[in-house]
Amino acid sequence: MTQPKPRPGRIALVSEHASPLAELGGPDAGGQNVYVAQLARHLVRRGHDVTVYTRRDSPDVPATVRTPHGVKVVHVPAGPPTVVPKDELFAWMPEFGAHLAGMWRRTRPDVVHAHFWMSGLAALAGARDTGVPVVQTYHALGTVKRRYQGTEDTSPRERVEIEARIGAEADAIIATCADEVDELVAMGVDRSRIGVVPCGVDTGQFSPRPAARRPDAPRRLLAVGRLVPRKGFDRAIRALAGVPDAELVIAGGPEAPLLFADPEAERLRKVASEHGVTERVRMLGCVPQHLMPSLLSSADLLLSLPRYEPFGIVPIEAMACGTPVVATAVGGQLDTVVDGVTGIHVPPEGDDHELAGVIRALLDDPARRARYGAAGRTHALARFTWDEVADGVARVYSRLSPVPLLSEVAR
Repeated sequence: MTQPKPRPGRIALVSEHASPLAELGGPDAGGQNVYVAQLARHLVRRGHDVTVYTRRDSPDVPATVRTPHGVKVVHVPAGPPTVVPKDELFAWMPEFGAHLAGMWRRTRPDVVHAHFWMSGLAALAGARDTGVPVVQTYHALGTVKRRYQGTEDTSPRERVEIEARIGAEADAIIATCADEVDELVAMGVDRSRIGVVPCGVDTGQFSPRPAARRPDAPRRLLAVGRLVPRKGFDRAIRALAGVPDAELVIAGGPEAPLLFADPEAERLRKVASEHGVTERVRMLGCVPQHLMPSLLSSADLLLSLPRYEPFGIVPIEAMACGTPVVATAVGGQLDTVVDGVTGIHVPPEGDDHELAGVIRALLDDPARRARYGAAGRTHALARFTWDEVADGVARVYSRLSPVPLLSEVAR
């Protein structure tokens, strides 16, 4: 019997709070937005018809937008047409799911891919009567968040139970790292239905750039991310006290003029004052994406010190720019940063003096930093391009569809 030829598919990506059109840097705008935008763009390159469904968060946005790359973005009317913190969106997921069901009865997709647990809830409701297979990517797990944040976890109390149910009902689960697979199996998800496809980086945009620093400038340590306590910026500041002749640059959070009203920025300023390094810590606020490659290339080391990290794109972006990384041995960083090859792993709760010693040893060994930087660029090109990510995801789609879908782009 002749096997049917793979064909382009109709792919529905559901991302209830993380729009591919959003500007990065806000409290709920970060890695998931980048992932959805890049995955959609690269699936379109393979010939697929891709629609992203995200919640309408403004009365002024059109119902449908077509991006320059050919991705269709549908703003689903669910809840008030205003910005709502993602942890407060749970109440409107039935409305979101009902809207998806109505649209998919009229135009049936070949595969639905949900991003984040609330998207999975809405996607399963929308696909229930259609027979369309549903793929789930969590991006972050409530079990991990609750373990580390305890009473400070603002997620709905139902989150962990619903995540387990989604894991049982979805046709396939795409995890982003091995650590996440272990968490999912502990939740009761069948390991045979879990595949690992990491997040990616635009290695054309994120590439080594010429340094634009003065010859007499202090050695630069860089930390990047949202200004939230779990990112470990306070630990980087404390370690700086034991690293003379170095500055710490922190990129992330609100725009620079608004940093003085930001509670976490104020807390970090106090930590710097207590440790006598105020003059050596610079907080830049939100840095536009197009400036990040130059900033990452300017650093002698990237410090990525979260207490926990579901995946973490910044270390890959740094490696793509040829910058070595000091990273806590948690979550996705166990997979992305190769200890002793592209950077160094440190314990998530280790001694600040020991961390300072690791940093000093690397700063004082430019040959080792150069080796780590070159190996990081090679590692990023081999494993973390968006083409590699899209190939892996598309192969999962093709296995689930009654008719095989195109899984790789001709190169």
